[in-house]
Parts: sequence; structure tokens; C-alpha cells
Amino acid sequence: MKRRTLSIILAGLVIMSLLIACNKAKPTGGAGAGGPPLEISVEVFNRGTDGGRSDPTKNNYTDWITEKLLKEENIKITFISVPRSDETQSLNNMMAAGNPPDICLTYDLNLIANFRDLGGLYDMAPNIDKLMPDLDKFMGEDPMLPGRRFVLRSREAATGAVYSIPARRMNTARINTFIRKDWLDKLGLPLPQTTDDFYQALKAFKEKDPGNIGKDRVIGMTSSGKGARWNFGNLLDSFIDPNLSIKDEWVNTVVERSYLLPGYKEGVRFLNKMYNEGLIDRDFPLYPNDDEPFARLKSGVAASYQHNYDQVFRDSPGVLRDLQSNVPGAELVVIDPFHHPSGKTVKYAYDAAGVYFFIPKTAKNPEAAMRYINWLSRFENTNYLQLGPKDIAYELVNDVPKVKPAPGLWIQNSPQNIDYTISINGLELGDPAKNMQALANSYNCDPQLIFDAYELSLKNARPLPVIPVVLSAAGPVQQTLLDQGDVLMAQAITSPAAQFDKVWDDGIANWLRSGAETVRAERAAKFIEP
Repeated sequence: MKRRTLSIILAGLVIMSLLIACNKAKPTGGAGAGGPPLEISVEVFNRGTDGGRSDPTKNNYTDWITEKLLKEENIKITFISVPRSDETQSLNNMMAAGNPPDICLTYDLNLIANFRDLGGLYDMAPNIDKLMPDLDKFMGEDPMLPGRRFVLRSREAATGAVYSIPARRMNTARINTFIRKDWLDKLGLPLPQTTDDFYQALKAFKEKDPGNIGKDRVIGMTSSGKGARWNFGNLLDSFIDPNLSIKDEWVNTVVERSYLLPGYKEGVRFLNKMYNEGLIDRDFPLYPNDDEPFARLKSGVAASYQHNYDQVFRDSPGVLRDLQSNVPGAELVVIDPFHHPSGKTVKYAYDAAGVYFFIPKTAKNPEAAMRYINWLSRFENTNYLQLGPKDIAYELVNDVPKVKPAPGLWIQNSPQNIDYTISINGLELGDPAKNMQALANSYNCDPQLIFDAYELSLKNARPLPVIPVVLSAAGPVQQTLLDQGDVLMAQAITSPAAQFDKVWDDGIANWLRSGAETVRAERAAKFIEP
């Protein structure tokens, strides 16, 4: 908490000291074709190099952007690498040091709110109509707030300021559960259709060892330590009361965590039961990221996993590919067995707003940064970045792109290069049917696996409510709440069954004292009907 508080104080002092200098000079709005180029820097996520990924700041796609942007907009771009797994702390550190990229990306709205409240963000509102017409046209109407322009999702009602803009998420599929179908087949078991079916299948795997790897090596379900609330997400969410009002759901969802929602505790209790019966990876709290769970799946000792709806089918990290290389005949398929005790399915989808971008006050050429985002939103540019060059990265099959294994620096470090397109998450070809077919074609596995994964992830799914109000309370305490929440989840799942209630209740009480109650109170006070 002290480290977090110090970071915030430093960020505030540095940001405020820079505001005077930043406000003295008005942005030029871009040099002419014959003048010197305006320079901008842009954050790009670094997802490591596993699976053949390239340097995110220097590859064929960054070269293409650099050359075309300079020619068409007279803007010179530099990419700044930020670890995807540690984006929040990295952005905090850069803002505190006064040297963030001119365009920053995050999925964390509370982080943006904190920077806003410290006075560190550039207001894009006065220039959106002038500098971002292509982006505005592409974004269209906000699907969660009818009648409102999507580009203005973050507009503040009182001031009209816009400090961040979301990408348009084309694919709102969120989490899926994957299971070893070949193990089910060997035991004569069908795909699990209920929570109890899933539980009984994991017990059978542990007791009967269908993979002949040794009963003591069988892992029913794996996870990372920090990712427990995500890696067990659909199971946990299935315990949440499906009849909650929009207000109760929104007010009690603190820093995007569902710990306070009725029923969630019982989901954690169910995981505690599974852990104490040896059905969950014993060492999961020790895993700082997904590398170890991926390794368990690839080696063939783990039976099930929850993650992004398509995670095991992606070329990077190549879970299914490497599993089948190590264990010929192995199959991982998607299932959707989790139902609330009342019988209703409770599952979350993504909001149509994806990653958010913002421009710090330290940016020397904020209007050039806005022009860059607008340039990216043009179909010819997003389409090229999403697909790559024809005949090298993809081919047309019945007029639908089919991705080919990309050679060398043409590999995409993220699906459809979402780390570069910024204004769009997911493939857009102008036709939903083509989008889905091309999406399925972009994996080196049976396209039907992707169709099934997409369908099951969205079955009975809904996004969390979007309430258009300005919030501030979470920003200063967010990292503390996230860190404490990760620890609480791991402790509660691994505690002796007799101690579960005390571990959970004491942990939640501490979480509330650490700022969650303040966040919840602000949300309750500011709630309006959507």
C-alpha cells in the first residue's frame, strides 16, 4: 500500500509540474507536406516471444505503419513496449517519471480515472469532430447507450471532456472452459452438461487415470495464482444470483471483481472443495502468470482450463498444437456446463468497448496523436494490419481470407494485430458472416472448433451494465484491491474446508477496509438508470 501511495504521490507531483509547461504551447495540429514531421510515441503491448512472437516495436507491421504514416500524414512514430502482464504498474511508473508514450493503452478504466483526477490527461473533446471523423464514422452508435456516439463513451456530463476513447470490440466472446475429450472418450463419459457432471468427470480422471500418466500426476483443473478469478471465471460466475437488479450488480462490482455479489462466495467454496479433493493444481498459487498452466496442458497432465474463449486454439501460445505433438490423439474441446443452482446460466460477455486509449498531458503533439488514431481507423489501414499481405500472410478462399503460417517478422503478436490497430478489437471485413468465417480460418485447427467456442462463450452471456457517470474513488486504491483480491482468492481456495468461512469473511472485511467500501459507496451514490 505504501509503495502504491508513493507512486500516486510522485505521479501527481510530476504531472502537476508538467502541466504549466504543457499548457503554454498550443499543439500545432500537424506540419504541412513540406515541413518537418511531427513526432509521436505509441504504447504497444509486449506479450513475450513465445510461439515465435517478434519484437513488438520493430517488425514488418511497425515498419509498414512507420513508412505509410510518414508519407500520408507527415507523422513520425516511435513504439514504446509495455509488458501486457504488468501494464497497470508500468503506466503508473511512466506517468510518475513524466515520460509516458503520447498514446497509452489500457483496459483499466480506474487507472485512467486516477490519471484524470491528477490532472495528467489531455482533453480530446474539442478536436474529435475536426481530427477524428473516420474514427467517429467507424465507431457509430454506442451499443450499450443507445442514441449516444460510441466515440463519446467516456464523455463527462458536467464538463463535456473526453479523456479516453475505447476501441470497438467486434467479438464480445469472453471465457470458455476447455476439457480433454480424449480422456472422456476413454472412460465412456459424455461432455459435461452440468456443474456436477464436470465435477464427476474430474474425479473420474483423477481416480482412473485415462492418460496413463500416473494418478498422482493428474491435474483436474489448472490456473495461475494471479489469474484465479479469471481461470475459474465461468464456474465462479455461475453461482452469482441471476436475478440481481442492474443497480445491485453495478454497485457491488468493485474494480471489476465480483467478490461482493450474492452467490460468489459459494462458487469459491466449491473450488475449495475441489482443491481439497485434489482436483485443482496444488501449486497454482505459485504460478505468477499463465506459462505454468500452459505447460501443464501442453505436457498432457492437466484435464481442464478456463481462459479466453479461443485461448488453447491460438498459434501463440500454441497449447493444442503442442499438446497434440506431445500426446498424439489428444483433444481439447469447449464445454458449457455451469448453471446457477436455480438452473439458470449466468455468464458474462465483454462490453463492446475494448481497450481504451488516452493521451497524457506530456504529449508534445496531441493533435498529431489524434490524427494517428483517425488514420488507423480507415478500412484500408486496419484491414492490412489485421490480415497482413495477401499471399504471404493469407489467401482468399471463396472470397474469404484464410490465414497462412506467417514467416519471420510477418507473424502477428496478437490476434488480428489488436495491439497495433488500437481503434478496433477483432476482425472487420464489412460482413458479419465473412467476419466469422475469416476468424475461424485464421487458426491452424479445425474451423469448427472456433465456431463452437464462439457460440458457447456467448450462449446466455451478457455484459456488465454500463452506467455513464464519472467515478474517482477506485483509482488510488485499485492496485491494492487487485493485489489483495488475488491473495484472498488463492488463500480461500487452498484453505482447509473447516477454515474457509473465516478466511473468506476476514479477507473480504479487510478488502472493504482497504478501499472497496469507499468505491462501493461512490457507485451507490452516483448510480443512475441506464
